[in-house]
Amino acid sequence: MAAIGWRVHGDGRTARPGAVVAPDERLSWPRTVGIGLQHVVAMFGSTILVPAITGFPASTTLFFSALGTAVFLLLTGNRVPSYLGSSFAFIAPIGAAVATGGQASAAGGILLTGALLALVGAVVHLAGSRWIDALMPPVVTGTIVALIGLNLAPTAWGSCSADGTCSGFRAAPVTALVTLGAIVLTTVLFRGMLGRLAILVGVLVGYACALLRGEVAFEAVRSAAWFGLPTFSAPRFDAGVLGLFLPVVFVLVAENVGHVKSVAAMTGRDLDPLTGRALLADGVATTLAGAGGGSGTTTYAENIGVMAATKVYSTAAYWVAAAAALLLSFSPKFGALVGSVPAGVLGGAATLLYGMIGMLGARIWVQNRVDLSDPVNLTTAAIALVVGIANYTWVPSEGLEFQGIALGTAAAIGVFHLMRALARWRGTSQEAASPASVPGGSELEGR
Repeated sequence: MAAIGWRVHGDGRTARPGAVVAPDERLSWPRTVGIGLQHVVAMFGSTILVPAITGFPASTTLFFSALGTAVFLLLTGNRVPSYLGSSFAFIAPIGAAVATGGQASAAGGILLTGALLALVGAVVHLAGSRWIDALMPPVVTGTIVALIGLNLAPTAWGSCSADGTCSGFRAAPVTALVTLGAIVLTTVLFRGMLGRLAILVGVLVGYACALLRGEVAFEAVRSAAWFGLPTFSAPRFDAGVLGLFLPVVFVLVAENVGHVKSVAAMTGRDLDPLTGRALLADGVATTLAGAGGGSGTTTYAENIGVMAATKVYSTAAYWVAAAAALLLSFSPKFGALVGSVPAGVLGGAATLLYGMIGMLGARIWVQNRVDLSDPVNLTTAAIALVVGIANYTWVPSEGLEFQGIALGTAAAIGVFHLMRALARWRGTSQEAASPASVPGGSELEGR
């Protein structure tokens, strides 16, 4: 494992034309600190939004986010620049687990998810990552990511009341619309960093609107101390909710592998040998978070945007970001402020965020040119998505329940491999016998 240390890039002020600041390089420390703080801003909106939605303590989530980032940098030999923020893939299983067994039960699910991811990372490190590609080809990976996002669609309504009416929109329809509108407008009206922080900007604008409309309660904020330790809590293991969390492992694997490949492409370095370490590191970080009552972590695409904009891939900046997040986590008042975000703001932001998770699955299909005229691919995606979106439920025994995400994930993997094996055996793999096989018009071009 490489020692922690960085050589100064060029004059320490800017990257040379056409060059990048490599992971083992840095600019001058004042500039490195500034870039590190940019990474904090980039991860901030999404990382604190997860505890705001799930009810987990914000300061605890930030603490384990900072700790997880440090663990990741150490276990990858300080060679893979990454920030570990809160994973949206955990939102649905956390919500279901809290409803049935409380936060301790959800923390137990997070811990076991992290332990399984760490195990996958160890296997990948020893045996390579080709078996992951074989088990989860792009059509399966994209489907799993999509169904997790779309399964959240009812949750995007907010915390629903007994009569099925969403309190997030019914109590604050104006605030929800202002929040969503601010995100949309910021995305298209502003360039650079501000445009990338559209979700954070939208939440701030929505919060200001809620403040003006008297929807924000500050009692907890006023009574909270400025400085203090995060709130830690022990997990509880509940077999009935484990099926909710296990599919998240597939998403975390896809996100981590994608992150390593993206950084490798941008830096021109072969980072494939570090894929196993990256998975192991995120698994350890998520395990630690679950053990202390924090939300699960993942590598953050938001921070890839900062690196792409600055051309600075120095891991030194991520140590700065981890330190800054750690300091923020020791302010109970800050955590209480995050907890004061009203339902209308969360409802507006969640409408976009959950849909984005679903669309990321479609993006995996597009980027990997998944052929949906192939009946195997089409059937795999079709069945799994409906199972996930409709939240099919299977209760094999008392205390054990599998819901849409778990069943949809099992369907995606099982249907694909079963159909592919039978199609090859029967020689029908080239027969496009599905509605998607209807000509789209391009077949006639040039005639």
